[in-house]
Amino acid sequence: MADRKSALRRAPDRPELREKLEHAKTIVITEELLQEQRASFVYGNAPEGSGITKASARKATKHIRVTA
Repeated sequence: MADRKSALRRAPDRPELREKLEHAKTIVITEELLQEQRASFVYGNAPEGSGITKASARKATKHIRVTA
């Protein structure tokens, strides 16, 4: 059987990644940005040949409301 590296070691320090994560924590998501992300998700996951366009995905996201 092949020798495997232990997965229990700490990940190497990545200062650039840590900096980007800290910056991401400060970003405020607006409703417009959230709608654009939803539209991108819908369009990107639509089956090929489904007729869904980026514009139709944007239109659909205006009717979705997520409440807590």
